[in-house]
Amino acid sequence: MHGFCPLASGSKGNSIFVGTKNTRILIDVGLRAKPLLDRLMAIGVSPDTLQAIVITHEHIDHIAGLAVMAEKYKIPVLANADTAKGIVEVLGVRPHFKIFSTGDPFCFGDLEIQSFSIPHDTLDPVAYTIRTSNLKMGFCADLGMATSLVRKQLEECDYLYLEANHEPSWVHSCARPTVYKTRVLGPQGHLSNSDSGKLLASVWHPNLKHVHLAHLSSECNSEAMALEVVRRELGERQVHLSIAYQDKVSQPIFFAS
Repeated sequence: MHGFCPLASGSKGNSIFVGTKNTRILIDVGLRAKPLLDRLMAIGVSPDTLQAIVITHEHIDHIAGLAVMAEKYKIPVLANADTAKGIVEVLGVRPHFKIFSTGDPFCFGDLEIQSFSIPHDTLDPVAYTIRTSNLKMGFCADLGMATSLVRKQLEECDYLYLEANHEPSWVHSCARPTVYKTRVLGPQGHLSNSDSGKLLASVWHPNLKHVHLAHLSSECNSEAMALEVVRRELGERQVHLSIAYQDKVSQPIFFAS
């Protein structure tokens, strides 16, 4: 597949495939190996062709399948030093790491990858922009607030994968404990629908082609609510929105040859 496709998005597991004619990677491996392999098969990608796994942070919904995938298919794992330490602590295994420094751009195959810091309650969480040919993609989820750095990095993207996790009033009224509500709503938690829409409006430009709304809470959000609120924040700015699903492959994006 020449393009990218969210394979899973949400608290039960996250993973995104990105592929060009020469390079194939996964961003995060939060699904167990069997369902992940099934979803790769659904988009016509053999795990034997994967060349790297790029990790955002060490929460289990981003690394649950990492040990099996990295070992079985001999795939190197790209992460910053603190995230690599966290992976070892969480999983009790040490895959073959390729360490990068947060904020320093690097190339992998024909992908130009830029990591940047995001506010989340882990050791050194990052989001990514990836350039290939004349395209720029932004993959940004698991952040409690949109900082000026986040806004700057997401400018001029052709495609965005952007968190719209919750509706705050639904969080307040849900049956979850106070500690959960405080975390989700806090500056190192998750981005609300409205904040996601405001961030999207601030980086919108006429050539933005498609946005996946990502990491929707199954309890404190809905597809209809996320789309409604984000569209309201966008106002007259037009862009194609779709949902990045938890339980199935989401809409794939195909690059022109």
